[in-house]
Amino acid sequence: MERLSDLYGRLLAGLALLACLVLFVMMVMICADVLLRNVAILPSLRGLAWSNEISESMLYLITMLTAPWLLRRGQHIRVDILLVVIPKQAAWYCEWVADVFALVCCAAMARYGWDAAVASFRAGSMSIKTLITPEWWSLAPLPVAFALLGIEVLFRMRRLYLGERAPRSDAVSTG
Repeated sequence: MERLSDLYGRLLAGLALLACLVLFVMMVMICADVLLRNVAILPSLRGLAWSNEISESMLYLITMLTAPWLLRRGQHIRVDILLVVIPKQAAWYCEWVADVFALVCCAAMARYGWDAAVASFRAGSMSIKTLITPEWWSLAPLPVAFALLGIEVLFRMRRLYLGERAPRSDAVSTG
């Protein structure tokens, strides 16, 4: 199981690196748009009309690519004021309740996201803005990200079970 967890961690790290690449491409695109709007390098090209739309989609994609990785590293913000003042054993049980709730939410979001993407694909729905793209392109990352988050929650539950009977120490804390 440790080997599987390590491989999964590498997958999530790879997705985070892909998010870095997407962020870099977005930065270059926005800089090019600003440059072309302000400097007449090519007189017929005054900015990239589609850059705002694409950058919005890129921000969403970056979020979906990095969310499972951040959860694995314990870098999601959580409010644990209660967990630090109640007995460790009780806090450990609270972690379990939160993990079960998170798993149910991830499963629901993955399911409904999948249903929405499939329905959009079958209907041939298009997003019409500056660019005309199939709507399912923007819907597809959601069920994948939540499926990956759900898998990470299962790994977190395993680590919680094997660890000390106390609240997690691998998270960003407000306490």
